[in-house]
Amino acid sequence: MRFTGGQYQPLTSEQVRRIHEASLSILEDVGCAFEEQLRETAEMLGGAGARVDSDRRRITFPRDLVSEQAQRAPDQVLLCGREAEHDLKLSGDRVHMGTGGAAIKILDLQSGEARPSTLRDLYLLGRLVDRLENIHFFLRPCLPLDIPEHNYDENIFYACFRATGKHVMGGVNDTEGFNQVLRMARLLAGGEQQLAARPFFSVITSFMISPLKLSTVPVRIMQEACRHSVPVALSSAPAAGSTSPITMAGTLAQLHAEELIGIAIAQLTNPGAPVLYGGIPGAANLRTMGYMGGAVECAMMNAAIHQLARHVGVPNYNSSGLTDSKVPDAQAAWEKAVSSALTAMAGSNYVHHAAGMLESMLAVSYEQFVIDDEILGMCYRILEGIDVDVDQLALGPIAEVGPGGTYMMCEHTLQHMHSAFFEGNGVSDRSIRDVWQKEGQEDARQRARKIARSLIEGNEKVYITPEDDQLLRKSFHILLGEDP
Repeated sequence: MRFTGGQYQPLTSEQVRRIHEASLSILEDVGCAFEEQLRETAEMLGGAGARVDSDRRRITFPRDLVSEQAQRAPDQVLLCGREAEHDLKLSGDRVHMGTGGAAIKILDLQSGEARPSTLRDLYLLGRLVDRLENIHFFLRPCLPLDIPEHNYDENIFYACFRATGKHVMGGVNDTEGFNQVLRMARLLAGGEQQLAARPFFSVITSFMISPLKLSTVPVRIMQEACRHSVPVALSSAPAAGSTSPITMAGTLAQLHAEELIGIAIAQLTNPGAPVLYGGIPGAANLRTMGYMGGAVECAMMNAAIHQLARHVGVPNYNSSGLTDSKVPDAQAAWEKAVSSALTAMAGSNYVHHAAGMLESMLAVSYEQFVIDDEILGMCYRILEGIDVDVDQLALGPIAEVGPGGTYMMCEHTLQHMHSAFFEGNGVSDRSIRDVWQKEGQEDARQRARKIARSLIEGNEKVYITPEDDQLLRKSFHILLGEDP
């Protein structure tokens, strides 16, 4: 189903223009810093017209340069699933929402207590998300702390590819890791051309250290992915009051400048390379110096990101669903619902973190994915709006029932009883109190835990054939067991 946003615009068209102009001024007057290891990238930018100060390791950008490179970037990016039903066409105000993060803790499905996340958790979360219809893609939500870091890239992507047919995105440690994953994906796709035609994986590169400093290894990964036309999310995540100005407009101006730099590097590396404008504005808690994931201002700024991305004609990647709560409770619910509703109504194309996250991205929870699937379903229902055609206006049934009648047994009611209202995945309880009490007085977290268990315990859907699995195990150091 196609869901289209655009109903909520926190910025007027004039405000978008003013922020864009401010960003161009930042690029001209301040520019960005780089490390010596990015000398080749700096020289590429200098050859295109940027001003490179080698002594200060500073690059400033003429307005025309960044504008021209943004025009080279595709205005639509296709992210495929292993199955066509999960393909994501990122363009305009099309909305897709899914997982995200690099959490290091997970709430155990049995005890409910926080513990370090494992490779098996990542695999099981992928299986869970594969069965939750309102979560559209699987961006690696947690890190497997039970395996060596140098084995992360091949094992994280293997676990994801095995668990789900939805599009898989994740970060990699270095260019060598990227090329390992690329080889794995080509093997599963049946070859280089087949993967290029249907890119079922993409990468995130946190190319910018806010404020305005290029991060060496992620920039190299981004350029390597662009050379192979693998879709890249250009992630920049300043925190207002800490790594960007405390005001929302100031944070957006700096972030927009950072994104324009990333787009320029990507397009100069390979003109037409598929990239996502990856602005993720956040906020610092100046009382604790922590991160405020659930702040409503974060939701507003992430909604504004889509407007800025549309202004330069590049599909966007941003965030919703973050919360400062440590468990799936009422605070998590309201913070997640507000941010996901606003970003969806803004029209954001690829919204990560929208499912599963807790504790300002430090933790995930099996049951939270189920709860968030319900929240996202409600967001999509909002985007569908209200149909007002002849059938929906129901003039015939109104005349048939007449004054003082009831629509309970009306044929029109029977036809629409399963489609008129959002039914959800079962985590919301709408029974009367007596029934609820007889069934154990479970709260939403308890119901979600049961649903998560039932979905995970179902038969594993095969996304890697036994033959391909054996080939992968011979070619890579796969640590997930054949029967995890």
